[in-house]
Amino acid sequence: MKDQSAQNTPAEPAVSNFIRSIINEDNRTGKWQGRVETRFPPEPNGYLHIGHAKSICLNFGIAKEYQGVCHLRFDDTNPEKETQEYVDAICDNVKWLGFDWGEHLYYSSDYFDQLYDFAEYLINQGKAYVDSQPANAIREQRGTLTSPGQNSPYRDRPAAESLDLFRRMKAAEFPDGAHVLRARIDMASPNMNMRDPVIYRIRHVHHQRTGNRWCIYPMYDYTHCISDALENITHSLCTLEFEDHRPLYDWVLDQLQEKVPCHPQQIEFARLNLTYTVMSKRKLIELVESELVDGWDDPRLSTLAGVRRRGYTPRAIQLFAERIGVSKADSWIDMGILEDCLREDLNESAPRRIAVLKPLKLIIDNYPEEQVEDCFAPNHPQQPEWGKRSVPLSKMLYIEQDDFMEEPVKGYFRLAPGAEVRLRYAYIVKCVSVDKNAQGEIEAIHCTYDPDTKSGTEGAAQRKVKGNIHWLSASHAQQVEIRLYDRLFTDPHPDSGGKDYKHALNPDSKTIIHAFVESALQSAEPGQCFQFERNGYFVADRIDSTAEKPVFNRAVTLRDSWGKAAK
Repeated sequence: MKDQSAQNTPAEPAVSNFIRSIINEDNRTGKWQGRVETRFPPEPNGYLHIGHAKSICLNFGIAKEYQGVCHLRFDDTNPEKETQEYVDAICDNVKWLGFDWGEHLYYSSDYFDQLYDFAEYLINQGKAYVDSQPANAIREQRGTLTSPGQNSPYRDRPAAESLDLFRRMKAAEFPDGAHVLRARIDMASPNMNMRDPVIYRIRHVHHQRTGNRWCIYPMYDYTHCISDALENITHSLCTLEFEDHRPLYDWVLDQLQEKVPCHPQQIEFARLNLTYTVMSKRKLIELVESELVDGWDDPRLSTLAGVRRRGYTPRAIQLFAERIGVSKADSWIDMGILEDCLREDLNESAPRRIAVLKPLKLIIDNYPEEQVEDCFAPNHPQQPEWGKRSVPLSKMLYIEQDDFMEEPVKGYFRLAPGAEVRLRYAYIVKCVSVDKNAQGEIEAIHCTYDPDTKSGTEGAAQRKVKGNIHWLSASHAQQVEIRLYDRLFTDPHPDSGGKDYKHALNPDSKTIIHAFVESALQSAEPGQCFQFERNGYFVADRIDSTAEKPVFNRAVTLRDSWGKAAK
């Protein structure tokens, strides 16, 4: 069977939102001649996380819905923090989610020559100037939200002088920080982003794609809008923190209207805020570099590499993105919604298997010593066409420790002294005795079975018991490593209110046990998901699991145990 995490079955039908309404109106008026081009523009300075998945699904999904195209463009303007490793990881994540950019793969560095030429044009038009002040002086002169900024003493520097300095900046005549190029807009603007923002700075840093050709690099706000325009983007979908940057986006393109082919429309939507996670790149890097987690693909992280290894599927994430919707208002989304989307997908797609996580021996005293018989279990109870599999039964079995209670509480219908339960897919058994060690710990339980009650036979239908437990033949079970993953944080908002998010790390977020599973699971392919009956959904680890040493990660429990605990 193939890696189920690579499936791309369409999620539930799209629902209306304000972005679709804008595009529908544009198509009605013919604003873009029916054309829809979007882009996903990550900076390659870290791994993508679940918040990026919302943007990926939105940008690629909208383009597909309107028979348009979506570009993948890397905002590689800060070479101090960017690596090819991150570029490769981002491409892999987008493909895994089921989206294809085709021929539309771009880099901001593709436009460095044009961006530089446009900067010279702005200088000649009196719309930009070289400022020779140190960074702290420029910062102090910006003013506050309630007071205007102060003009730089270089604001009225002649265009010819600024142009000469800018060219010498490009020619590597100056050290880092000696000069910057600033847009000349309005130091009294109520929008801080319009107070003569820096659009170029000197950085003597090797760039992963352009090498040492450049020692000046453009700023994001300057680069982003021009890249959109050069690629003929129609709808530039950004998260809400860029709303205050939109006037600058429009200002730059207005100044260059004779130079660029179009003026895209920037539209902002609320970013994803997910409980029990952190999604700041800085904090994710800190978690990885401090070895508080096991790398970027740790299944407890909110990175796409992590949730993929955890067992999340593209369809579950697409379903989640569509279900939470798109709005203009920031809000928190409960982790339980994401987990429910995974349960919903895996409930339909995951084959069923048996695993005993906390084994306890059960001996059927009246079962023939050397006998082994086949019991038959469906591969999926709602998918009869998937057929059945054989589960061998023998005299000695493993059951879950939780399925036996020596002194049962009220409402406990599993195995207890003198009580009867059905071994799922097999017989009804009755507990007759218990073996204990010198410390009083239970080592085994003894039962007798009713040979007339095998599942699927006429006798089975005549006998009814309330308890139904799973089991494995001790001589046929395969021992495996199982990693029980839980939420990384105990606080739903670990980094809010100035708190140190590390204090909320969950000490029980990862537990490694050795358990028993059906022998057929030894051949499970890395990335293949299963429902371990009554225990949850698990995935064969896509990195560590081998036929010689199978490793399974718990993707999600069968029910929201956190929600129950909160109640």
